[in-house]
Amino acid sequence: MTLTSYINDLLYRYDCVIIPNFGGFVTNAISAKVNHFSHTFYPPTKQITFNSHLKNNDGLLANHIASSENISFEKASEKISAVVKSWNVQLKTEAVVIGKVGCLSLNKEHQLIFEPNSESNYLIETFGMSALSSPAVKRLEYQQQATKLTPVIARKKSSPFLKYAAAAAIFLTVGTIGWNGFQNNQLKEQYAKQQLDVEKKIQSATFVIGDPLPTIQLNVAKESPKNFHIIAGAFEFPENAEKKLRQLKAKGFNAEIIGKNKWGLTQVTYASFETRAQAYKNLAKIRDNYSEDAWMFIKKLH
Repeated sequence: MTLTSYINDLLYRYDCVIIPNFGGFVTNAISAKVNHFSHTFYPPTKQITFNSHLKNNDGLLANHIASSENISFEKASEKISAVVKSWNVQLKTEAVVIGKVGCLSLNKEHQLIFEPNSESNYLIETFGMSALSSPAVKRLEYQQQATKLTPVIARKKSSPFLKYAAAAAIFLTVGTIGWNGFQNNQLKEQYAKQQLDVEKKIQSATFVIGDPLPTIQLNVAKESPKNFHIIAGAFEFPENAEKKLRQLKAKGFNAEIIGKNKWGLTQVTYASFETRAQAYKNLAKIRDNYSEDAWMFIKKLH
């Protein structure tokens, strides 16, 4: 995987990702918005900014690369430095595209300018939810039409035609209210369907974020079904996954290879558990004692 891919993955899980000696991407959750001119609803998202003063190596990115590629922290840091050098050279002549995150360029004062990718949403709660447009409801227009018919009906009560016109006006008003209710129900159903799709996408994602809980022993009472997996790493080459598996087993973990993810990377677990609670508790212990980059993956294994 490229450095931009690692940055992209970490932004789903953390609020700040620092590229040593270059700068840091900072996220800030923003609420849903409505554009009253285009009648468009925008879901909640994470707003991404770039801070060129965040250059100190906090170890997050290097540790993530080291764990994913099964290399040392020093090797991972060297990889980051090499990419940063190439970016600095490229910025002198053209913009640098940071994967799905956004684009960096230099202004006339040689300051870094960041333009985020508006199509990317790093907020897990609304992952995959797109903007929704709804046609404007023209209540005033129908109300004026009904008002024009009312005086005529009052003056000529004896005319059968006007009686039908009055009935039509009432039907038009009721029909308008019904249509407005139908539009509102459609809008609610559309949002409910999107929310269901979001939950399905989160369920099939390669990581689940959660707050660490108090630690307990790693032993579990039952063996199957175990659908909650604590991931130690994902590897491009199967031999690296086998090597990681042997290392974890040597440390006493009930490690397994659970197949490939949607990017074709072979995933290795520390252990798998029957319930979400068991997995969260053991994830906290692993993060405290072995690797902060461990994360939980939910998948039913066949």
